[in-house]
Amino acid sequence: MLYAGLMSAVPPPFPKPEETVGPPELLQLGTGIEEDEPCLRADAARNRARLLEAAARLVAEHGAAAVTMEAVAAAASVGKGTVFRRFGDRTGLLMALLDHSEKKFQAALLGGPPPLGPGAPPVERLRAFGCAMLRRSIDELELQLAAEPSAERRYTSAPRRFLRGHVALLLRQAVPDADSELLSHTLLAYLDAALVHHLTEQCGMPPERLRAGWLDLVARVTRTERPA
Repeated sequence: MLYAGLMSAVPPPFPKPEETVGPPELLQLGTGIEEDEPCLRADAARNRARLLEAAARLVAEHGAAAVTMEAVAAAASVGKGTVFRRFGDRTGLLMALLDHSEKKFQAALLGGPPPLGPGAPPVERLRAFGCAMLRRSIDELELQLAAEPSAERRYTSAPRRFLRGHVALLLRQAVPDADSELLSHTLLAYLDAALVHHLTEQCGMPPERLRAGWLDLVARVTRTERPA
C-alpha cells in the first residue's frame, strides 16, 4: 500500500544521481510545504506524522473524498488550524500523502536499475518511464486525482517539474534536433491521472492498451521501431 511508509519524519538517504536532470530545483522532492526536514522540532515532526496517519486512515477507510482539513483534524484530535499551518490547504495535505511514493519513484529514476534508472539507452528509458508512470497512476488513481493542483499550480509543482525535466533530458539524448521542452509536456500529458481515469474508468480501456499506446507514441516521437 502507498501509505505504509508515509510516517517517517526523515526520508531515507537519497541515491547519488548518475546524471544531471536539469536546473537544481528539478531535484527537489515533496510539496514545498514543511517537507520532512530534519530540523523540524521533534513535537512538530510527531504532529505531522500523526496528521498524515489520520489522513491515510481516512483515505483507506472512506476514500480520498473523505479527506478534509476538518476531518483530519478531528481524526488526529488537534485543532483545524494546526492542519492548515502544517500543510497550507487540502491539496498540500493530499500531496504530502503522495510524497513517499514520489520520493521512491524519483529515486528509481535517478539511481535505480535500468531501464527505468541510468544505464539504458534513452529511448528504452522513456518506454520504461511511461509504463512505470501508468502503473503508478492506476495504483494511486483516486488519491492522485484528489491531489491534483489548481490550474495555476499544476505545471509548477516540484514533482511535476522534476518529471518533465527528466523526460526532456531523455528526449534531448534520443532526438537532439527535436524541441524537447514542448515534447516533454506532450508526453507527460498522455500520462496525466485525469486522462488515465477517463480512459480506464469511463471508457473501459484495459491498462495494457494504454501501455501499448505509450510505446507507440515514444516510437513515433523518437523515430524508432516500436518494440514487439
